[in-house]
Amino acid sequence: MGRVEIIISGFGGQGIVRAGYILGRAAALGENKESSFVPSYGPEARGGSCASRIVIDENKIDFPFVTAVDILVSMSEEAYDKYIEYLKPEGILLYDEDLVKIDNRANKASKIFKIPATRIAEQLGNRIVANVVMLGFLCATTKVVSYEALRDSVMRGVPQKFLDLNLKAFDAGYNYMKAQLRSKI
Repeated sequence: MGRVEIIISGFGGQGIVRAGYILGRAAALGENKESSFVPSYGPEARGGSCASRIVIDENKIDFPFVTAVDILVSMSEEAYDKYIEYLKPEGILLYDEDLVKIDNRANKASKIFKIPATRIAEQLGNRIVANVVMLGFLCATTKVVSYEALRDSVMRGVPQKFLDLNLKAFDAGYNYMKAQLRSKI
């Protein structure tokens, strides 16, 4: 695997920045890969557009900014509209099916995956862990980092009092995707 450029996007309050941090950390510390993490959010904080840009590479990262997205994660309609144009034609799109309605711009993706991340998080007791549900889903879908590395990074990257909930959320997203893949065989 060479350079992989990822954008995790949504709105402020969904844990988009934390998800990017957890993913970048998993690549660097869990996989011994190079990674860069650049968060961005509007002045609105909660409710405004928010994104994490992550670059993962086996080699030294000379340019840490995302320019051509290999994997786009969209957790809000506004984020989808803002970042879909950056997805490479052979890229992968993952989106929260309850919050994002894709259109023909998504057709350039080589693979499109939907997940009810927010709904799964609500079933677990708190919609705030939808970001971690999405990380589990991303892990099972893309294999950009291993299950072990990403789960360990979740353990180290969330507040201790919410650790059990976040681990359940990660496993729920991961297992949801595994079940989807098995049903297509």
